[in-house]
Amino acid sequence: MPETNGERVILRYRRVPRIIHAILATSFLILLFTGLALVWSPLAFIAAGGWSRYLHRIAALGFMSVPILYVVFDRPGAKEIVTESFKYDSDDVAWFKSFYRYVLGRTAKMPPQGRLNAGQKLHHSAVMIFSASIVATGIIMWAFKSSLSATVLSWTAIVHDLSMLALALLLLGHIYFTYVYKAWSSMATGYVPKEDMELEHSKWLEELEHESAESPSA
Repeated sequence: MPETNGERVILRYRRVPRIIHAILATSFLILLFTGLALVWSPLAFIAAGGWSRYLHRIAALGFMSVPILYVVFDRPGAKEIVTESFKYDSDDVAWFKSFYRYVLGRTAKMPPQGRLNAGQKLHHSAVMIFSASIVATGIIMWAFKSSLSATVLSWTAIVHDLSMLALALLLLGHIYFTYVYKAWSSMATGYVPKEDMELEHSKWLEELEHESAESPSA
């Protein structure tokens, strides 16, 4: 098992998912701020000259490319994250009951979790659902705006904006937990301390150790 600064670490995030995550984060932030420029006066300067509209569409292409990139470059990872994000067990239910402890940064007595804890599953599934909503409504407004009635266009824009708001709130939660659990470096290196995984993802760690024990090269 590799070590970093004398600390045993485990590879949690491979290089390809980390790159795709960076594309997702960058494109989403550009979409968020260029979209806010149209409805929030302090950011109106971004929309001056109309260039933000083109930047918004370029970022939209990057955002929509994320699932395609996963399928092309990391098909097993794509299948894994979709499957795990919508699958819950009794330990997940117990985890939600103790969620307040996790919010406060206390994981010592939390129920055992797999590669994704229950909160991460809920976060990932919500991101997938609201992202699909944003993409669908965005394409409708982009490609079929001239053929839509005023009512349909208004409701499409409302759904689009509310979905974006939901993703923005999910982002704030994501940043908060990344800060509380000091996970910034994991997305840069891909490695996490083994000690942290013993506390937060003990079932996943047991699976890794079992696979390692069964491996012919072990």
